[in-house]
Amino acid sequence: MIYEQDFHLWLEDTIQKLTHHQFSELDIEHLIAELQDLGKSDKNALESNLMILLAHLLKLTIQADAPQMIKGSWYSSVDEHRQRVLSQLVEIPSLKSYLETALIKAYPRSRKLAIKEGKRASFGIRIPAESEYPDDCPFPLDAILSEDFYGGA
Repeated sequence: MIYEQDFHLWLEDTIQKLTHHQFSELDIEHLIAELQDLGKSDKNALESNLMILLAHLLKLTIQADAPQMIKGSWYSSVDEHRQRVLSQLVEIPSLKSYLETALIKAYPRSRKLAIKEGKRASFGIRIPAESEYPDDCPFPLDAILSEDFYGGA
């Protein structure tokens, strides 16, 4: 079957069949699977960007005493990943209904990442205790998406 041999050829063929209304010739099973994966991919990207955004908001809050030189990269990461989230929500408005769930799913990974990175602190920067990182997301969603919010920094 063409799907297993050459995905891009299968995709071009599927587009042609759809364009020419040749619905009976479509590989419906694989078409459905690809459409489902497309939705999962968008949700995964949203969760991934939220994870990094939240991890750096946590670091800016918990390691607020870190030198500005080090915090500068955290600020940049917050700006970049917040913009990615906001852009994705504009491009795919239906993801707005998934945002709360994505936040709930992303936060534990964010916390874990911030703890791991915090343990690598050097240059005399204080290494925070794991207990300093809240178990539940301390930031409201509207603040996370606000371009002027940087945690407790």
